[in-house]
Amino acid sequence: MTETHRINSQLKRAQEGEAWHGPSLRELLDGVTAKKSAAKPIPNAHSIWELVNHIIAWEQIARRRLEGEGEMAIPDEINFPPVTDASEAAWKATLQSLEASHRSLRDGIKIIDDARLEETTPGTRYSNYVLLHGVIQHDLYHAGQIALLKKA
Repeated sequence: MTETHRINSQLKRAQEGEAWHGPSLRELLDGVTAKKSAAKPIPNAHSIWELVNHIIAWEQIARRRLEGEGEMAIPDEINFPPVTDASEAAWKATLQSLEASHRSLRDGIKIIDDARLEETTPGTRYSNYVLLHGVIQHDLYHAGQIALLKKA
């Protein structure tokens, strides 16, 4: 098994299930309504929906960086896209976008070889290896926040 396959497997576990740490992001979001996802039970904290938008944004940024784009600064409206429509249909569309971003990033990982892991990620000072492990860590960090927000 190659390193890119192992990274892809870990990303899939973090996103879809059979994660070592506990519930995956998908498992945490299962059954969450638009109302619950838009709620802000902790003052000055992001909502579940805002965190999901943020995860989507960084998975898309990572995919573009793997493809050679070198975005330097990420503006706030890209980093944490606002929730402009809090309807159930909009929440379902957000969840579909999350699935699409997961799939796109995992597809992008499948087409690179292990040698590319050591290359510097465009627009950064770190390697593609660090980028991909960072995405996994990032998803799990925010999954933990989502787990707490669900309980709040």
